[in-house]
Amino acid sequence: MYMSVADLVADSVAKSKPVYELMIEQEMATSNCTREEVWHTMSRNLDVMEAAVKKGATGDGVYSTTGLTGGEAVLLKKYRQKGKTLSGDTMMQAVQNAISTNEVNAAMGVVCATPTAGSTGTLPGVIFTLKDRLDLSRDQMIQFLFTAGAYGMVIANNASIAGATGGCQAEVGSASAMGAAAAVEIAGGTAEQSSEALAMAISNLLGLVCDPVAGLVELPCVKRNAIGVGNALIAADMALAGCTNKIPADEVIGAMDRVGKGLPKALRETGLGGLAATPTGIRMKMKIFGKTQTKA
Repeated sequence: MYMSVADLVADSVAKSKPVYELMIEQEMATSNCTREEVWHTMSRNLDVMEAAVKKGATGDGVYSTTGLTGGEAVLLKKYRQKGKTLSGDTMMQAVQNAISTNEVNAAMGVVCATPTAGSTGTLPGVIFTLKDRLDLSRDQMIQFLFTAGAYGMVIANNASIAGATGGCQAEVGSASAMGAAAAVEIAGGTAEQSSEALAMAISNLLGLVCDPVAGLVELPCVKRNAIGVGNALIAADMALAGCTNKIPADEVIGAMDRVGKGLPKALRETGLGGLAATPTGIRMKMKIFGKTQTKA
């Protein structure tokens, strides 16, 4: 099992194999499954992602039972149709895909946690935008997911991917890094460039706190995936352009782990600090649960 980005990159270069192929081979070895079985499992993950991307942006959209989130993927879809987006249609398509997926999650729909339910929109936001942008085949999209999984595995083995232990940097930050690294590879970049994209993506979101209003994975979680997907695409483009992060990917992952451990309890998914502790956030919690905010 790969325990560092450096080892993953080195093996990719030494064996002249893309990272997705290394991940498939590792999964076959650890699960005792055939290549076809491993591929089929990832293919099903892609189906779940696609269904969520479409569901959240169809008709009137989807809404959570709390009423805190919902319907905004549809608003973004209608906004894009006017052709006057400030960020460009590719970026806003990515945002729409991410918001749609997270709204489905908040509405208790079926999603593919990548790496968590709270960060579930970032990777689909990237991949289904690149499908149109780069005219990706289904096989290429599955390869993208294996690459993202490889880098996500390294992050998980060396730092937290849960907001409860590492803040939102561990969830959306990790998802953004996975998407950035995989985007580089699927666009024809090198493993070294994928490593740089990962490092830049995490660096950009380092220190992001986890402060869900009312303790629910809705506010600000849904929209943070929009930042995650935008950050992923920007980091991937910078890496493909030849930009480097200067601080190596493995050191960045280590820094994220230390920062996460240093965050106070109130900023690690407890719903006690940050936006959750604002007057409006407290009122929302009282309306939903009928009780006052617990002090840290």
